[in-house]
Amino acid sequence: MPTHVHAPDPVSGPAPRSPHAPVPDPVHDPASDPASDDGPLGRERAHLAASRAALRAMRADAEALDISDVTANWVNAAALRHQIELRIAALADLAHTPLFFGRLDYDGTAGENAGRFYIGRRHVHDAAGEPMVIDWRAPVSQPFYRASRADPMDVALRRRFGYTGGRLTAYEDERLTDPAAADTSSALLRAEIERPRVGPMRDIVATIQPEQDEIVRAGIGGTVCVQGAPGTGKTAVGLHRVAYLLYAHRERLARSGVLVVGPNRSFLQYIEQVLPALGEVGVAQATVEELVAHVEVRGEDSPAVARLKGDARMAEVLRRAVRDGITAPTEGLVVVRGSRRWRVPVHELEEIVTGTAARDVRYGAAREALPQRIAHAVLVRMEAAGEAPDDRVQDAVARTKAVKDLVKAVWPPVDPARTVLRLLSDPAFLARAADGILDADEQRLLLWERPPRGVRGARWSPADAVLIDEAHDLVQRTPSLGHVVLDEAQDLSPMQYRAVGRRCSTGSATVLGDLAQGTTPWATTTWEEALAHLGKPGSRVEELTRGFRVPREVIAYASRLLPHIAPGLAEATSVRDSPGSLEVRAASSPDSPTADTVRACLEALEHEGSVGLIAADARIGELGRALADAGVDCLAPGEETSTEARLTLVPASLAKGLEYDWVVLDEPAAVVDGEPDGRTGLRRLYVALTRAVSGLTVVHSAPLPEQLAAP
Repeated sequence: MPTHVHAPDPVSGPAPRSPHAPVPDPVHDPASDPASDDGPLGRERAHLAASRAALRAMRADAEALDISDVTANWVNAAALRHQIELRIAALADLAHTPLFFGRLDYDGTAGENAGRFYIGRRHVHDAAGEPMVIDWRAPVSQPFYRASRADPMDVALRRRFGYTGGRLTAYEDERLTDPAAADTSSALLRAEIERPRVGPMRDIVATIQPEQDEIVRAGIGGTVCVQGAPGTGKTAVGLHRVAYLLYAHRERLARSGVLVVGPNRSFLQYIEQVLPALGEVGVAQATVEELVAHVEVRGEDSPAVARLKGDARMAEVLRRAVRDGITAPTEGLVVVRGSRRWRVPVHELEEIVTGTAARDVRYGAAREALPQRIAHAVLVRMEAAGEAPDDRVQDAVARTKAVKDLVKAVWPPVDPARTVLRLLSDPAFLARAADGILDADEQRLLLWERPPRGVRGARWSPADAVLIDEAHDLVQRTPSLGHVVLDEAQDLSPMQYRAVGRRCSTGSATVLGDLAQGTTPWATTTWEEALAHLGKPGSRVEELTRGFRVPREVIAYASRLLPHIAPGLAEATSVRDSPGSLEVRAASSPDSPTADTVRACLEALEHEGSVGLIAADARIGELGRALADAGVDCLAPGEETSTEARLTLVPASLAKGLEYDWVVLDEPAAVVDGEPDGRTGLRRLYVALTRAVSGLTVVHSAPLPEQLAAP
């Protein structure tokens, strides 16, 4: 069986842990103290100290680079300096983050340094260039995550390390090729998964499971969609996939860029430290709203209107609207060159305009090409008359006033925002664009009751901004990135998928989500449909159902809702059995249920780690005042690193993607009632119930939703 060695830190004591977190069984050998300098743990600590010193030297070398005479101009110098600054930032030694977390001794070389590799968050080498820590993304590190007794992958020994505040305090060995060794689960692995968490999301690089590793290391050439139940680590898998792709395809992605798209800014603040902890500091993050921020959003649509504006049919309506102004020429063209006049008859001009429109290229690109095509018709006549015009003559003809006026008349300039404004304000214009696509009732639903006077005066909604983004792309192609990670993707409308898909039209994507957690009126029902809207039809879909974060009792309780919100999904399982992790309590005083919720928060704060109080959005103000009256400091989502407070007051609408060691859920019925329909409300409740890592307390005065009754 695995050998566990645990040595308490002489200063700080044993590693802090949650009440349910197992620790490795200690083995004390008086003849060979594992914590002594010449014992196993002492030698590993010495390697850690030497590795940290080598990392500091690598960073000092980067800081000392002199580029004053290696670039041709100041622009190149600035670009090179920026790259060096990123390199310096990536080489930061995070004191409380283990530099390495594992070791591999390959078959036939156990105990010999030549076949020994320390696996960590980044590559570290000594002064001679010899590796001291191997990046977890390197091919040689892959067996750390995938090797097993059934397939040891030439690994004789796999060692995991335990840390306390950055100090190495324990290790655990698995002898994969020893037939006498039992195949047991790793206590250190479980302890790391259950380690209390305060502040932003942390990386899972030390705990990646084989099924997660397959997704992380999937090739860059294709898009991967991950359907992940709560607690399966889908967000972390997506972020680690970014880190892996940047390692394996750094030059390619450095040119094309990488983007992480999240549901809201609070979520992005929660995950923002994961990639820097892995040495990746150049990845952009944005919400969908930030991607399409062409206008100021000040309005809000009803669910019915928002659903219609997010419908994929709006793409064709907008295409027609953008091209509505294209008209056939009504008379021929006369171009004066010197003493001669060159005529192009109306029928030929009509053929040029019709042919350009039939090519279905973007409106702006076609408008830029049209003067050249007309000028070419003039040059054909010049050549027929015996002249020898060249490209400069064609460019000059294309710039003449006659050609410019013709192009303006038959292919007028289009402003995307003004086009959408007209579409939502002008019934006749909308009728032409939506003919055969939207019925009369749908057209009336789209039209504003009081049309604004101009673009700046309009109270644009989030859905309007997406329509404007679509119109922008119809006029001018949206630049494509090399890879996009789209998290909480189940909540996007078809038009939002199209907006994200434009940002990776020539690249790939990692799509993350859970159909059971779709809480918008337009939430997707199948990943196949979503991927088609994204522009990635037929992409690979992986399902993660084995949970590591949510205790088994909690996920089983939340899964009572699955038959009502996502009957086609498999129920999630959990590797963590934590008796006592779930408590459902009725308020002692139905007239003042808030007092019981505050009491439950105070009890949760007696445990280690973070505490999240999740409640219906309408109850946040009352609960905030009650906590203040009780002298309890609380934070808003995304503020977890700003103070020492451990309690976060979370509106149910912002809970998605977040996690806390202990969760107090206030009034489940209010969470359900806060949504426009019952199914969406139950999905919101499912999200709230699955945010806990160590324990969940449900407090209610109103009856619980009947769907939570035991099956």
